[in-house]
Amino acid sequence: MPVRKGPRVNEDIQAPNVRLVGLDGEMVGVVLLEAAREHANGAGMDLVEISPNADPPVCKILDYGNYKYEAQQKANTARKKQKTIDVKEIKMRPSIDVHDYDVKLRNARRFLDEGDKVKVTIRFRGREMAHQERGMQVLDRVRGDLDVLAKVEQFPHMEGRLMTMVVAPR
Repeated sequence: MPVRKGPRVNEDIQAPNVRLVGLDGEMVGVVLLEAAREHANGAGMDLVEISPNADPPVCKILDYGNYKYEAQQKANTARKKQKTIDVKEIKMRPSIDVHDYDVKLRNARRFLDEGDKVKVTIRFRGREMAHQERGMQVLDRVRGDLDVLAKVEQFPHMEGRLMTMVVAPR
C-alpha cells in the first residue's frame, strides 16, 4: 500500500469518533465517524482529518482538491519570498594596488547590501609565501573598511597557498 502524503481523507480516517467542523467553519461537535462521512457526502464534499493527534481527531468538511491546491499555492509563495544566502568570493593578492583594492571593496559592499556573505581570499604565489603578514595586513584593511556593513564570521586562516576570511552582513 503506498504511503499517502498529507492528511487522511474520507475512508482513510480510522478513529471511531471525530470532532467535526462544518462546511462554513462552525463546530458541529463530537460525532461518530459514519455520521461525519454522511454529513460530508450530503454536502458533496470530502471529510478531511485536520488534526490527527487530537483526542478525538478533528475533521473538517471541505473540497479536498481545492484544499490541496491552496496549500500548494501557499507553499509556492513562501518559497518565492525566502532569500537564499549565497557566499560570494573576492580574490586578491598580497601586493594589490590601491585602485584594484577599491574596486574589489566596492563589489564586496554591493554583495553585502544584497544580503550575501563574502569570502575574501588572498592568493600567495612563489616567494610571497615568505611574507604572509602582508596578506594579513590586506585582510585587516578589508575588515576595517567593511566594519560598518559586516561582521567577521570566519577569521583569517591559511589553507595551503590561500588565506581566507568570511564576512557576513550585520
